Parts: sequence; structure tokens; C-alpha cells
Amino acid sequence: MKTRLSVVAIALSTLVAGHAFAADPAAAKTREQVRAELAEAVRNGDLIADGETGARFNQLFPAQYAQSATVAGKTRAEVKAELAQAVRNGDLIADGETGAKFKDVAPAQYAAARAETPATTVAVGKTREQVKAELAEAIRNGELIADGETGARFNQLYPNRYPQPVVAQGKTREEVRADLVESRRANGG
Repeated sequence: MKTRLSVVAIALSTLVAGHAFAADPAAAKTREQVRAELAEAVRNGDLIADGETGARFNQLFPAQYAQSATVAGKTRAEVKAELAQAVRNGDLIADGETGAKFKDVAPAQYAAARAETPATTVAVGKTREQVKAELAEAIRNGELIADGETGARFNQLYPNRYPQPVVAQGKTREEVRADLVESRRANGG
């Protein structure tokens, strides 16, 4: 009985104290002020996103919310130029889950990545026909990459589908032909 009475007394005192704090005229806000604060919290990401951890939206998704300006004095043109440079370099986030940048996802599309990997550099001064001929030769010989993860080529994965260099006594077919032509020329025949 005493326990119930003390629980009721605590509940009543809490209720009265809550009303006393709510009735404080200095802390009273109008409906418009509360709505403005809510709108600001939504804009800044200050609302709680995860009830279990108490993490806020701006903590979970920092790229979606404006960060506080730490560097002052940049003009709009400078910021636009930086953005254009980041787009050219592939420095923007491509995958929100992993945080991978565009230059990591598709390195062949960005100049900085091409300079790091010489296999993807474009030869300067070749005509369209030369490039097409090289591509046809690479397809014929199986030199194209078949597996992007391992980098294995078609002629490595399927060697029986592509011509193999013929070696006779440690020489290629072309070397044997050159030797035959040279011997015929030397022997007068």
C-alpha cells in the first residue's frame, strides 16, 4: 500500500513539475517559432535518424547536408571551378554505400587514372583506321580482357580458340621464313 502511494506521489509531483516548467513564460515559443526550428533541423539534418544509436541524419549522410563553412572568402566562380575540376578528375562520390569515387569505379574515363595505368593510355597520332586495325588484330589474337577482376585475356582463358605462335627449333614461323629466304638468296636460288 505504501509503495503504491509513493509511486502515485512521484507521478503527481512529476506532472506538476512538468506543467510548471511548461508554464515558464521565458521558455514559451509560438507555433511559428517551433515550425521554423523544425524546418531548420530538417535542412541541417539535426533530426535523429536512428533511435537505437541516437545518430543524426547529418552524421549518417554527411554528403547530403551542407557543412559549416570553414574556409571563408571563396567566390561562387571559384567553387564552380573546383566542382568542374572534381568532375574532370573523377573525385566525386559514385557509390554512397562504399564511398568509392568515380575515378575508382571507372578509371579508364579519367585522365589522372590513365596516367597511372599505361595499358589504357591512348596513342597520340594514330588514325581511326589504324586504331580499328589494331582492335581487329587484338580480337583475332584474343588480346582483349575477358575477366575484369583478374585481368585475364581471352587467349589465356581459351588458348585453343586463338592461334598460337609456331616455334620450330626455338624460332618463330617468321624467323624460319626469313632464314629460308636468306639461304635461297645466298645459294642463288
